[in-house]
Amino acid sequence: MNFTEALIIAWRALRSNRLRSALTMVGIVIGVTAVIVLVGLGDGMKAGFNKTFGALATAIIVQKAEGAVPGGGTPHDLKDGDLSAILSKAPAVASATPLLSGSGIIYNGPGTQYRGKIFGSTTDYLGVNNREVKVGRMFTAAEERARAKVALLGPEVVTELFGGDPNTALDSTIRIGRYNFKVIGVMKTDGNFDDIALMPLGTARAYLLGGTDTITSIAAKATGVEQVDAAVDQVTNVLMERHNIKDPGKRDFSVTALQSQLEKISQFLMFLTLFTVAVAGISLIVGAIGVANIMLVSVTERTREIGIRKAIGARRSAIMMQFLIESTVLAGIGGLIGITFGSGIVFAGQQIIPKLTDNFGPPQISWIAITVAFLVSLFIGLVAGGYPAFRAAKLRPIEALRYE
Repeated sequence: MNFTEALIIAWRALRSNRLRSALTMVGIVIGVTAVIVLVGLGDGMKAGFNKTFGALATAIIVQKAEGAVPGGGTPHDLKDGDLSAILSKAPAVASATPLLSGSGIIYNGPGTQYRGKIFGSTTDYLGVNNREVKVGRMFTAAEERARAKVALLGPEVVTELFGGDPNTALDSTIRIGRYNFKVIGVMKTDGNFDDIALMPLGTARAYLLGGTDTITSIAAKATGVEQVDAAVDQVTNVLMERHNIKDPGKRDFSVTALQSQLEKISQFLMFLTLFTVAVAGISLIVGAIGVANIMLVSVTERTREIGIRKAIGARRSAIMMQFLIESTVLAGIGGLIGITFGSGIVFAGQQIIPKLTDNFGPPQISWIAITVAFLVSLFIGLVAGGYPAFRAAKLRPIEALRYE
């Protein structure tokens, strides 16, 4: 008996027990579908993360130390002079912007209010912090110098005060404290500071947060990813010199590169994807057990057939090949159906998810996952059919013919 004949016999055997074959394939179908969908979701999540936060790989945050400095000293405040020194003495820093932050109640007419964060910064804020304006515009350098009462709102503020409609918020007047501000723009979400009202630094100082040259933090950007470490060292040295700090262990500030944080999150996403795929693989194991069980039943049911075939000269290898092909075809068909379902779910997710959220990348088709899942389903067929095929092949013709 050649391979083609064995394949035809296997196909007829599966067709003669359609329901049993279909139920046996369910585990394989679910496992392959789950692997393709979960890998697609993981790849989409990583792609969305890289798109949203990849530009922050060069970002550096400088903040005043919290609490007392080691040795009992009081931390110095960050000031405008620190920012100027960083820009002039740290060549690895491409740009930097100050941030003065506080909180306040934002009003949109009587009875409509929201407690949010008040940010004062410069025109470089959006570029350094990788943020974009959804509608409207950023304030200008002229408005910054004039301390104009203008503001950009985060999407959460717009949701609370304007029903989530940025066009309604644009050009409207809000009140913060005792002063009215014109809304000149609405920012896109960044998944972090969405509850802010951003205004020129001088405006925030003059009308809301007070202070002369004190700032809360400094956001900087290195000239390139490969220059991040150099930029961190240069910023650290500049501030240690300005704050008269000789011992690095007594620094009254922190310099944090977001690149290391992004790498940790990326590794977490990778391990999360691997873990979910491993969980999906459990269903493939369950499917393999189902295939093995049904093949054992098939061998038992066809014992007399095996005896007749061996009596007329069929070799052990032919009997074994027949049942191995049968189990492999069963698992292979289940794998193909799983690939169809999994790919369909991923394609549907590509259409639906972008309409639901901007923070999660659409799932992606992974041909590697599809190929591996299908090969694994074939391997399951071989392994699960191995023992039943061996058991069928070693039956003695006389015993098989006498089986009732």
